[in-house]
Amino acid sequence: MESLLYVVLALLAGATAPVQAGINSRLRESWAGDAVTASLVSFVVGTLALACYLVATRTPWPGLPARVPWWQWSGGVLGAFFVTMTIFLSWRLGATAMFALVVAGQLAASLALDHWGLLGYPAQPMSWGRVLGAGLLVAGVVLVRRG
Repeated sequence: MESLLYVVLALLAGATAPVQAGINSRLRESWAGDAVTASLVSFVVGTLALACYLVATRTPWPGLPARVPWWQWSGGVLGAFFVTMTIFLSWRLGATAMFALVVAGQLAASLALDHWGLLGYPAQPMSWGRVLGAGLLVAGVVLVRRG
């Protein structure tokens, strides 16, 4: 039952991505067409939402860790890049084509991360089934782009 909940949560999280991109793309229009400003506004609102959650749940602030490897700070930069690119690309490519390409990129990176066990992921060697699945997704991207 727990694994079904995880599947549902993952599907819901995935469903929010094109909705968020559409909302943020419209937000861009409110900020003189600037995708970076719209991204900043989106992140500020998200940060405030997370802060409210922490306050509402009385989650104690753990304090700053003594040392954080430099690369662990890059997650925020990657998130900013991702959100900005979805704002920039969504109205140029459309939701379906953009997210087909995004998912293809995510799958390719995920295959590599799993295969070599990078960033703390458990190593899961690349198999023909995984490669075929990625290939089918790429074929789907081609079909979506051709309309």
